[in-house]
Amino acid sequence: MKSVLIYVLMVAVFFTATSELVIAGVLNVLAEQMNISESVAGQLITVYSLAFAIGTPIIISTTTRIPRKNLLLLAIALFIVGNFLTIASSSLVVVMGARILLGVSSGVFLVAAFSAATKMVPVEKIGSAIGTIILGFSSAMIFGVPIGVALTNMYSWQTIFLFLGLGGIVILIGLALLLPNLEGDAPVPFKRQFEVLANPVIFYALLLVLFREAGNSVMFTYIASFLGNILSRSASEIGWMMLLFGVAGAIGSRIGGSAVDKWGSAKLIIVGVMVHVIALLLLPLAIHSFPVAITLLSLWIMSMFVLGPATQTYFIERAPQSANLIISLNVSVTQMGIAIGASIGGLVVNWNDTVLYNPLAAGLVLILAFASAVLSIRKSKQKMIPNL
Repeated sequence: MKSVLIYVLMVAVFFTATSELVIAGVLNVLAEQMNISESVAGQLITVYSLAFAIGTPIIISTTTRIPRKNLLLLAIALFIVGNFLTIASSSLVVVMGARILLGVSSGVFLVAAFSAATKMVPVEKIGSAIGTIILGFSSAMIFGVPIGVALTNMYSWQTIFLFLGLGGIVILIGLALLLPNLEGDAPVPFKRQFEVLANPVIFYALLLVLFREAGNSVMFTYIASFLGNILSRSASEIGWMMLLFGVAGAIGSRIGGSAVDKWGSAKLIIVGVMVHVIALLLLPLAIHSFPVAITLLSLWIMSMFVLGPATQTYFIERAPQSANLIISLNVSVTQMGIAIGASIGGLVVNWNDTVLYNPLAAGLVLILAFASAVLSIRKSKQKMIPNL
């Protein structure tokens, strides 16, 4: 039953992740149908990320006493409301408000899902459980975004949110019926929870996440342009390549979940970031050999998802008494890194008038992630994090 519940949580994350990723895929149609510019429509992504990044740690840190089942049900209920609010009005203000609600509810649900998983499985299976849940995110890349684009082309951009809202209702019923009562975390004063951030182990680990996500975003934001302009792929070929990357991400999630249980989170983080750096720095040298270039890109995407279970497990192991707070901060830092990386990537493109150098810029940022990982792991060997 518990293994079934992990997969239910994975499906729920598929829906919440699709609500985040699908906007980029339907942005042009959304802007046209709402009679706004694409730059204004792009702010729907910004407000989602900010709500996710800022709202999640605040809510998580103030709801430690609430049983995990209740928090999960509340989050998915708000997610449903956010989706139906999105299709209820064509007003930009209303849609912006709905995106804020979707960002906060999706963030809280993700963190609560990780917390619930750690309470339902043995310690030696935590990595695999988290890897399964993260698989929902990579599945959103494979299926969620294409479904959203297809529904938008057939009907309108709001249709995908009707699909997500209805799916949310099914998830809500399933969790209400199947999920056991899981207690919240031991009550810890808000101030004392944040004291853990003064520990260099956690501080450098969060820097690892920030630089890793920023580096990945420098490249991933412009990956379609790289495939089209640098590797000379057609629009249909780019679609198939994105599907391939989604599959690579799904494989990475599964490998990461098993590998962290077998080899440990710290070792997997070091190896994973090294693969990131090497694949991206070699990529500009491989642009005249499409098989080599696509192999490097797939390897990069796979390692990106391998690191998901490793970093989550690393945080849980290093600060178990503040795991929820730190996981939520990890999720928030991830969103911030994505936004920063997209901006850096845009500057690189404008500076050189090409996306050829984005892999190099991404690799340089990821070297900072590697340095942060080394510092965090070294500090963790020197000093145990005190229990709060």
